[in-house]
Amino acid sequence: MTSRNIRVEPMVGQAVEDQEVEIVERKGLGHPDSICDGIAEHVSQALANAYIERVGKVLHYNTDETQLVAGTAAPAFDGGEVIEPIYLLITGRATKEYEGTKIPAETIALRAAREYFAEHFPELDFGTDIIVDVKLGEGSGDLQEVFGEDGATVPMANDTSFGVGHAPLTETEEIVLNVERELVGSYAEENPIVGPDVKVMGKREGDEIDVTVAVAMVDRHTPDIDAYAEAVRDVRSFVTGLASEYTDRNVTVHVNTADDLDEGSIYLTTTGTSAEQGDDGSVGRGNRANGLITPNRSMSMEATSGKNPVNHIGKIYNLLSTEIATRVVEEVDGIREIRIRLLSQIGMPIDQPHVADAALVTDEGVSVSDIEDDVEAIIDRELANVTDITERVIAGELTTF
Repeated sequence: MTSRNIRVEPMVGQAVEDQEVEIVERKGLGHPDSICDGIAEHVSQALANAYIERVGKVLHYNTDETQLVAGTAAPAFDGGEVIEPIYLLITGRATKEYEGTKIPAETIALRAAREYFAEHFPELDFGTDIIVDVKLGEGSGDLQEVFGEDGATVPMANDTSFGVGHAPLTETEEIVLNVERELVGSYAEENPIVGPDVKVMGKREGDEIDVTVAVAMVDRHTPDIDAYAEAVRDVRSFVTGLASEYTDRNVTVHVNTADDLDEGSIYLTTTGTSAEQGDDGSVGRGNRANGLITPNRSMSMEATSGKNPVNHIGKIYNLLSTEIATRVVEEVDGIREIRIRLLSQIGMPIDQPHVADAALVTDEGVSVSDIEDDVEAIIDRELANVTDITERVIAGELTTF
């Protein structure tokens, strides 16, 4: 038996798939909140790698307070212009000197931000359409004590906090997650009129699923109102087809429902994001660590992006709980739904949570007692390997939003 405090119990209430109403949301890559999440996490990875390269280990830092102030734009068919630039402030803490080695943390952060915008937002001219500022307060090298002297010991939790994960995704969750990913991915590559700011809301009532999609169309690729209307129809058709890959339920798709074509009031943008026109953003105000906002599920309010991946529970336990839930469903038969909750105590080893709680909905004929030992063993194994999360985050293998 493990020495860890692991509890396995039946879930209170119905599985989400059995509930009459389900709501699921995803704020896409170009949504102002997601822009902040993406920048904060990319800067976090850059700092972590720079610390490892320069001093051999990750030093104290956090970049999870990044903020975006929207600009002003004048979109027009065939191409408009940005009138007032978007302003992005990367803020937090960073160690800038350690044992005589100076680390240009703010320069590293600016370089990482430039790289991120170049890769994901080609319509935004860095330094003109968007102004990026960095204000990183000084971190303390003394805080490295929690990481262990030789880097081999398990770090101590930086906070008393918790993370939550669940698996498997419901059909509605799969649709919402993959609609955004496909639209801003392969679909946008072939149809550049679609900007990166794609927000998806899924609503299921019984067996009827409604998917509402807000797509920021790029004016440079939109010659007139007819081209815009055609793009909306094409997106609707694409999403309808994609949804059918994840469900046999009836799916109705709505795209840019606030449009008034007769009045010329449409979702047309110059940069492909609503950040150009009055929509501000903050880290942690959007998707949870699994990429979704799921009011039918238990959720942590912690911002995952930008937090230090070595000992910050707000990052590690939200990612780890999701990983554990996925592993259990993959390896143990008879589970319809699982929720994992991990609670830390500040100053305690992160592989020894105050409690690790698994709540299960099982298949008919399967009791929790039948599979309890298998579930506990997987949780114990994944907690023993908790530092793998840190390595995978730094390598960019795990998404945080």
